[in-house]
Order: sequence, then structure tokens, then C-alpha cells
Amino acid sequence: MSLLLYDFTGKVALITGSSSGIGAATAQLFAKSGANVVVTGRNSDGVSKVAKQCTDVSPKQLKPLQVVGDITIEDDCQRLIDTTVQTFGKIDILVNNAGTGRVASIADSDYMEKFAFIMQTNLNSVVYLTHKCLPYLAKTRGNVINISSVASKQALISGSPYCISKAALDMFTKCMAAELGPKHHIRVNAIIPGVVLTDIAVHSLNISREQSDQMYTAIGSKYPIGRPGQPEDIATAVAYLASDKAAGFLTGTCLLADGGHIAANI
Repeated sequence: MSLLLYDFTGKVALITGSSSGIGAATAQLFAKSGANVVVTGRNSDGVSKVAKQCTDVSPKQLKPLQVVGDITIEDDCQRLIDTTVQTFGKIDILVNNAGTGRVASIADSDYMEKFAFIMQTNLNSVVYLTHKCLPYLAKTRGNVINISSVASKQALISGSPYCISKAALDMFTKCMAAELGPKHHIRVNAIIPGVVLTDIAVHSLNISREQSDQMYTAIGSKYPIGRPGQPEDIATAVAYLASDKAAGFLTGTCLLADGGHIAANI
């Protein structure tokens, strides 16, 4: 896939959940566009693999910062921020991409445990990282991009924690855009993907990647665009929103990058 490149030379981009999927594609696109990137996730092998890919595509072969950690743990989040600033001296772009889902019926005996885990991953970590990155983003007049989901717009049976977390993320995005723009000159936006060929369903539904791809391909075939999303589709949208030159007038936007999922009421 040919990706539109923006010039992020000299910028520092921190992308959570960047050891695979959308986060990995986003890290690689920023690296290819000249940025210093922070690759982070729980899987050390995945982090190392993506970091090498970023170096390979970087015009100046810049080496990413690799941080293995869990964004549901506040100490890990703080270490991620501290290490980034110690290494690169600043933060220009925060991409809150890490997320998870679980099948969770309200009648399940462990519903509240699933609910807490999903909220901690999909919402609380985003709030915490945005809060803690604020001083650095204010200095660079940076921007934040949150990765939401069409589930923020549509109810899923046995998916209420996931839907709630993403709907809350959309509202957090708007609130932060309104709050951080006037005083700190920080833009805050979100992207709402449709189904994308990643591993999220593998972990959420306890199925194989082959089964996940078959399921998402079937859904994507119903899209007006005729296919499911690829991680690079969302990475391109992230780069667009992160570019002050291309999207400097956009803040508080929840950008649909869903192949027509919502428009066609899939």
C-alpha cells in the first residue's frame, strides 16, 4: 500500500500499543516520515521487531526508543513518559492506540472484573497519559490522537464494556480539545476505525488469527469500500491528524476511518 508521507522531521511521536497492528503501522509511518518514534507494548519481541522495521524505513536510520511495559500500570506509564523525555528531550505527538476487548454479558459472574480491565486499558490509561504528558505537549504545542472504534457509535451484544469505553474516549477527546486548545495550543482528535485486520479479536474472542481475518473479511465485504481495513489505512489517518500543516484547523474531531461502516449501518 502506497502511503502518503508528511514531514515529521525533528518530531517525537509516542505510540502506545505499537508492538503490532495499527500501532506498529503508525510507528513505521512516522519513522518513514522522519520522526523519532517510541515503540512500546507488553511483548518485548514485538517491540524489538517493530523498532527494527522503523529503523529500516527511517530516512536517516533513526533508532526508535523501545519501552516494554503495561499501560494499565501507572508506574509503567510514568516510566514510559520519563524515558521518552530523557531520550529525546520532548514529546510532540501522543497516539493513544493501545486497546482491548472482551466478551462480557451483564449476567456474567465476572462482568465487573472484565468491565474494570477494559476501562483501565481503553480509557483510564488514555486519561493518565494525557494528564502526565500535558507539560511536554504544551511546550511543543503538540497534539494527541486517540484510537476509538465504531463500537462507540453502535451497541454490541455482550460488548457493553468495550462500547462504553470507546464512547467515553470520544467524549474525552472533545473535552480535551476544548480545554487544551485555548491555553496550551494542543490539538486533540480521535479516529474511529471500522473492522481492521489486526490481532484484537484474537485476544478478545479467543480465536485464531485465521478465524479473525475470515470474520473481519466477511464484515468488510459489506462495506461500501468493499473490504476490511488494513493497519496502514488507520496509520495514514493518524499521520494526517498529527500534521499541523495538513490538519492544523482540526481539533475535537472524531474522524471516521471505517470503510463506510457507519454510513451503511453495517
